[in-house]
Amino acid sequence: MTSYTAPAKDIQFTLETVCDWSSINALPAFEEATHDLMTAVIEEAAKLSANVIAPLNRIGDLEGSKLVDGTVKTPAGFKEAYRQYVDGGWNGLSFNPEWGGQGLPFSLALAVQETWTAANMAFSLCPMLTQGAIEALDHHGSDDLKAIYLEKLVSGEWTGTMNLTEPQAGSDVGALKTRAEPNGDGSWKISGQKIFITWGDHEMTENIVHLVLARTPGAPSGSKGISMFVVPKFLVNEDGSLGKRNDVKCVSLEHKLGIHASPTCVLQFGDEGGAIGWMVGDENRGMRNMFTMMNHARVNVGLQGVAIAERAYQQALSYARERVQSADLMQPNKGGVPIIRHADVRRMLMTMKASTEAVRALAYYNAAAVDRAHGCESDEDRAAAQGLADLLTPVTKAYATDLGVEVTSLAIQVYGGMGYIEETGVAQHFRDARIAPIYEGTNGIQAMDLVGRKLSMAGGAHWRNLFQNIRDFVADLPGSGDLGAIAPYLEDGIEALQNAAVWLSGNDASEARDTAGGAAPFLRMFGAVTGAWLLAVEAVAASKRLEDDAEDAAFLTAKIKTARFFAEQILPPATALLGPITRGSEMLYALDEEDFSA
Repeated sequence: MTSYTAPAKDIQFTLETVCDWSSINALPAFEEATHDLMTAVIEEAAKLSANVIAPLNRIGDLEGSKLVDGTVKTPAGFKEAYRQYVDGGWNGLSFNPEWGGQGLPFSLALAVQETWTAANMAFSLCPMLTQGAIEALDHHGSDDLKAIYLEKLVSGEWTGTMNLTEPQAGSDVGALKTRAEPNGDGSWKISGQKIFITWGDHEMTENIVHLVLARTPGAPSGSKGISMFVVPKFLVNEDGSLGKRNDVKCVSLEHKLGIHASPTCVLQFGDEGGAIGWMVGDENRGMRNMFTMMNHARVNVGLQGVAIAERAYQQALSYARERVQSADLMQPNKGGVPIIRHADVRRMLMTMKASTEAVRALAYYNAAAVDRAHGCESDEDRAAAQGLADLLTPVTKAYATDLGVEVTSLAIQVYGGMGYIEETGVAQHFRDARIAPIYEGTNGIQAMDLVGRKLSMAGGAHWRNLFQNIRDFVADLPGSGDLGAIAPYLEDGIEALQNAAVWLSGNDASEARDTAGGAAPFLRMFGAVTGAWLLAVEAVAASKRLEDDAEDAAFLTAKIKTARFFAEQILPPATALLGPITRGSEMLYALDEEDFSA
């Protein structure tokens, strides 16, 4: 397996151009986030990811986490690497300084998160879940709960988890059965079982803070009757020290396709009378609280698609440069050449590179909208930014993770038969990537969220504003050269995307199946068109820097060529999805259930 080097140059370029870093830095909330600081943070994160976290990726895959005497033991080196991560202050980058955070933009924190995730996806899941717990407690927790837990969580000294799923419920969270009974002193007794709890137990920190969804006595059925509780692994004394072990334990670990080092736990609450917990926010408002965590997590999961694609691309590129096989078609008598000289390998590598850079731009653009929603001074600007962030979140989560799987699959294909052999290590990326389209809401759920909720927000103003921005950008592209070549493909793409959005928005409740049938291809089209546009934004910026005799002409030229490749080779198939989107659901239900086995 090749080493990992964070693509610091491309990360910084995307922050500068797609996120418009100077305008983020101009917001009062982020005035300390200068360009020099951004660059320094990325460079230091790159060092830790390459030198400390990445070398553990293969070890973690081979060893996995294990349940030993009721406690999860992580692979060799993980505990020490996590300590370096905490000691470096990395966990608190974007969080409130009141609790020890640094108050930096989410877009910068996301860029840093990319380096951890590409280096070692299983490792990165632990801080990612903690960050979601911080978001929920900071937004909805009482002052007392914040005082007890936030400083330790922000520093990373304690970690956090999300406890939603139960064996009988799956994605239908409203069907959960975990119970919460009042103790009469403000605390609650929690009993029930949760499954698929990422990093639900481990020995890397002295405490783990579980955020648990449960039902209180007399609560309404379904999702309207769910409350959220904070349930620590160890109870916390009044002086902040740790007390006795709470009544929560890991009873088993899932045996998974990938991310073997990340312990996916079955947690049992209340076997010995009830785990002690405290309500977060109002009773029966747990789903609202959890969505605070999930929306944050969904952008981070989309980033996992970016990161794992980057890691797989780097490994495939290295192999393609070294592997000698067959003659160059233009020089058939010269003997074997590195396979990177062959057209089909070039097609795969260019697809990998362009796809990875497109979803990186999409995820960072989404994160920048979150920053503006928090940092803009006017109510109107904040609302517009929040609307854009909400619109893009399901697209980022689903499109980026789908492409992450596709890119890691292509990496195996570049290797050929050697890619199917575990010793080369490239198969691990494919196995690790496959979970991302499933958790934090399957990609089908993301597509339904996009067409069922996000398109109708503010009467469709958010997607119409975005589409108009794309149209205005295309109108300003030059008529010739690489940038001119991109224009007609973007024109076709945005036209098809708008037609699809109008068609879906016009469906009523009686056409719900038609809307559902078109949801996934619509999200695919949405991601491809937006990604193509953002790559073109980068290409225009690169072209201007070349005109100004900027350094690193090779990098800038590659940005332009990559944007053109995406527009010409990847965008057209997505544009062609307009037909399937608008054909409705007739053929999806053309077979009776028994006919599927005919």
